[in-house]
Amino acid sequence: MKTFDRLLLAAALLTFCVVVLGAYVRLSDAGLGCPDWPGCYGHLSVPQAEDALAHSPNAPLEAHKAWKEMVHRYFAGTLGLLLLALCVTAWRKRRAFHAPVALPTALLLVVGFQAALGMWTVTLLLKPAIVSAHLLGGMTTLALLTWLAHRRFGSFSSRFGERNNALKPWARLGLVILAIQIFLGGWTSSNYAALACADFPLCQGALLPPTDFTNAFHMIRELGQTADGAQIPFAALTAIHWTHRLGALVTLLYLGWLAARTMRAPGLGALGAIIAVLLLLQIGLGISNVMFSLPLPVAVAHNAVAALLLVSLVVLNSKTTERSGRQT
Repeated sequence: MKTFDRLLLAAALLTFCVVVLGAYVRLSDAGLGCPDWPGCYGHLSVPQAEDALAHSPNAPLEAHKAWKEMVHRYFAGTLGLLLLALCVTAWRKRRAFHAPVALPTALLLVVGFQAALGMWTVTLLLKPAIVSAHLLGGMTTLALLTWLAHRRFGSFSSRFGERNNALKPWARLGLVILAIQIFLGGWTSSNYAALACADFPLCQGALLPPTDFTNAFHMIRELGQTADGAQIPFAALTAIHWTHRLGALVTLLYLGWLAARTMRAPGLGALGAIIAVLLLLQIGLGISNVMFSLPLPVAVAHNAVAALLLVSLVVLNSKTTERSGRQT
């Protein structure tokens, strides 16, 4: 099964790159660098300015943004091909090598839906619900590949026992809390609410600033608008940002406790330390985003560390689930 394992590792690494690259495209305001999909101004690569003008006269070419978007699409397209090859290999080898087929098949379906979300992100002009779903789809793909990879050739403690088994429900809950926080981060970013609170630890000089939760979390609406088509009030953006901060506090407290408990579990000390370091780094990056007005490298790193934290929690969940051979 060397072919399957190589495809699996390549797909996992490429997924992480696609997630980080997608964050870079979004945060550098290049999500509409190409006004069409899957090409760019009707071409498979960024065209000359005159060709772009002829294709879309109302969407002037910004080559630097268009190239960012197209590179992301190239990476995502390559990932799709890798997952297709992974799925085909799994089905072909399922009897001879007992290859897992459920997760590779699910991954192919997820990445197909991801492609549709990528198209709708462009055609629906960065609608927040679509952009956030696209982020969650990328994170889901990364989590599934991490689980599959760890179940196949990850290390498992030979001292698995009651203490590790008792940790499993808390690890599951930690993964749910992190998933919710990742959604809140994506919702904050897709609504351009990252600087709605420009101070820390207060927000607009208050512990509880003026907020509008009704418009903040209405999912079916256009970017920058309420469900009725009016301009979204600043209080709604404040509510989005403030909720993300509150989620960060809950995540810090819970995952901090989980990391400490993991470090005391047999064979899991190093993983617990990794979770703790990533958690503190993530909180520091989040605070830096506010204090330094969302510098692009810091904002992209914030997304990358969120992905790494997700990977570490998926590995923890795998390690606290007893292994019975090389099945998923």
